[in-house]
Amino acid sequence: MAKQYDVLFRLLMLGDSGVGKTSMLRRFTESEFDSSHISTIGIDFKMKTLEIDGVKVRVQIWDTAGQERYQTITKQYYRRAQGIIFVYDITNEPSFQRIVKWAGDVDEFAPTEVNRILVGNKTDEELSRQVSKEQGSKLAKSYGMDFFETSASSDSNITESFTRITELVLEAHKADVDNLLGSLDEYLDKAGLEEESDRPRTENNTQRICSC
Repeated sequence: MAKQYDVLFRLLMLGDSGVGKTSMLRRFTESEFDSSHISTIGIDFKMKTLEIDGVKVRVQIWDTAGQERYQTITKQYYRRAQGIIFVYDITNEPSFQRIVKWAGDVDEFAPTEVNRILVGNKTDEELSRQVSKEQGSKLAKSYGMDFFETSASSDSNITESFTRITELVLEAHKADVDNLLGSLDEYLDKAGLEEESDRPRTENNTQRICSC
């Protein structure tokens, strides 16, 4: 049976309540969209496997509650994440302004080498836009992050944004992944050689038994 994935990474979605984190995640992992909004309680996660440069990457994506009362729960997961997706709602300027607060929490609680991207969601609601694309791009640049505008409703840039953060994490852990894959290849090669070397002995043993 073929192995399902080569490496597992944990991604964390952060942003205010109602910005569309759950909708983005469901669109990416299940190709579904539900227009009714139900706030995430605490924290939840979903899984998906991507193939990048020949490597099967299993991403475990944690969807966090944006409400203040769940912040203590959320922060416990920061230090275990390899990738962070900051999400704001382009029709909600306060959610954009609070990205600075979310980024500060990551600086305090997450590993220093964690990879990050910034996402402005709900581009399908262009007429209600309060945050320009230029503002989002400028903020992302100030933090050295890649920037995407997405829509979970119309499935715009959803796969691209999740794939990009996965690529960044894979690139950052390339040496570790190469060592892991190398070790697996060596193990399989060794097992194959041992299997081949066992065959003649079995045949010889069979002949000796027959000649007796």
